[in-house]
Amino acid sequence: MNSEKIQQLQLMEQNSQAFMMQKQQFQQQLVEIESAISELAKSKQSYKIIGSVMISADPKELAKALIAKKEETELRIKTIESQEEKLKEKAKLLRDEVMKEIK
Repeated sequence: MNSEKIQQLQLMEQNSQAFMMQKQQFQQQLVEIESAISELAKSKQSYKIIGSVMISADPKELAKALIAKKEETELRIKTIESQEEKLKEKAKLLRDEVMKEIK
């Protein structure tokens, strides 16, 4: 019984690390998006890349798209943080159970 719980704890730890990595990736994307929005506000001309081609784009439309992507990324980060918190709570309960059984 203990070995199963210990395996569950190890799996939870792996999941926690995966969440952390995902969150870091989204946070990096968020920084890039915010930087792009900032630069876009300063420029008169804007371009976007579609496949391997760079085409001229309306700065207002591009800004709208970037803001929408920023909001989506922030939501993903919040979702991951929520999942992380739930996982930590479950892991703590399981860890406490294992510690009680060991004593």
